[in-house]
Amino acid sequence: MKIQRINDVALKVCTGLYLAVSLVLTFTVSDYYIFNRIGEFNFFFVLCQWIKKCGLLLLPLAVWYKKKCCADIAKYVLPLFIIVSCCTFGSFFDITMMTEGITHEQQVQNVFASINEFMPKAANMALFFIACVLELFCCASLFLRDGWKVNAKSFIYLPLAIVAVMPLNIFENFFDINVVRETSPFLLFKNFTLWHFLALAILVGFTVGCYYVLKRFDKKKQQDFLVAGAIVLLIQYHCKDSMLLGDGYNVYNNVFAALPLFICNIGVYVACLSVILKKRILYAISFFVHAAGALTVFIYFGKDEMSNYGIFCSYSILYFCLTHCLLFGLCVLPSAVGHYKFKLKDCVIPIIYYCLVIVVATVASGLVSTFLTTYSYDGYTLAIGDYGAPGVDMSPPNYAFTQVNPLPIPFDYIPFTIGNYTFYLSYIIALYVAYVGLFWIFTGGYYAFLAVRRRIFGGQSQKTTQKTEEIPIPLTLSEAALADTGDLEGKNAEITEENDEEKVN
Repeated sequence: MKIQRINDVALKVCTGLYLAVSLVLTFTVSDYYIFNRIGEFNFFFVLCQWIKKCGLLLLPLAVWYKKKCCADIAKYVLPLFIIVSCCTFGSFFDITMMTEGITHEQQVQNVFASINEFMPKAANMALFFIACVLELFCCASLFLRDGWKVNAKSFIYLPLAIVAVMPLNIFENFFDINVVRETSPFLLFKNFTLWHFLALAILVGFTVGCYYVLKRFDKKKQQDFLVAGAIVLLIQYHCKDSMLLGDGYNVYNNVFAALPLFICNIGVYVACLSVILKKRILYAISFFVHAAGALTVFIYFGKDEMSNYGIFCSYSILYFCLTHCLLFGLCVLPSAVGHYKFKLKDCVIPIIYYCLVIVVATVASGLVSTFLTTYSYDGYTLAIGDYGAPGVDMSPPNYAFTQVNPLPIPFDYIPFTIGNYTFYLSYIIALYVAYVGLFWIFTGGYYAFLAVRRRIFGGQSQKTTQKTEEIPIPLTLSEAALADTGDLEGKNAEITEENDEEKVN
């Protein structure tokens, strides 16, 4: 028994360390660079790196949530791919964006590369093998915890895990993104194109589909699925770090764009923590602020010159659609399935929170922009004119839209300076007011939806409630939970404030 307790503690500690080391490794060019260049690297190594990423999803669920199916897959599948990757890495650690050219374009690229490639090769290698050892140890500890017995049905979830952590730049092996941009303008993803409306349809279909799937389960299973979705979102979100350093994401190609100061980037952490920690204040911020934020960028992406999403199957658009669908789902589904009931008084802290976000984003945007336009490397100093240089599609960080106005309406009054950059207080205030207005519009739409739903299905809900009350006493726990799930505004969702607070907190 004592050995089991020691093993459980060691398993949790090592899983945490493995996740932390893996997070640091996303800030290397090599981590994601290989997946759209399979022909340049060992196919088996690339495959192993993909399968190894399943550990980022499987191990947390197996260790902290006791999911037997995840433990079975982890301990019987992952070790082989981990060992093979340690033997077939080839030139993986030699990947660099530095060039030896002397043209202006290459000088600018080298300056950005010197910022991005802050991790020495020796540290990259050390962390890579440390992560492998930790992942192997976790798999071995699962054997000690659960034994050798395995349920064959567990492996049904293996393809789902592989798809969930899919490197979204994998499709770029089949086309040259630069050539397609020039030869097939129809495929470009811009505002109000076919691909834009398809993305909106996917968002609606994904959210509604998840809602009806979750309704079939009890609260415990609903929570497990929401946590799994949160982990997938965090994995895909942080894979963008490596893309920024190598191929770039949208108009950004430096590590400072990985700072979570864009509204949706902050929302990733808030939404994920809300379903993991089940805290009312995090649910409220997710629902009131970040659901509307994720929805508005689906509806309007800003002026076309501010975005460079590429074609519909390029990394940038696939990443955007997947992460924002997951983000929107994690913001609204806990309320939809009854884990949390939004009340008007819950908007106070989110409104203050968003004000702080705007202030921090404005200051950070000015400081980062100043640094990037005064930084020197190898005798060359960046200048403001290098934004938009050939081959370096670099834009100001524009955290939370505080630096570049996405609308065609100017707000250039009451200027103030941060570093080398001028901001306008009139625009910052208008931005804050506009977004708070959008938050209220979204919330108003939510209440209007509930009112219509109650009017249409109210009688039906009462009949369902009466039938539920007539169910005989000998119910299983699972059946009772399912009978108590109900609709959004059914009688079972009408809980008192005291019970609501106790349940969430």
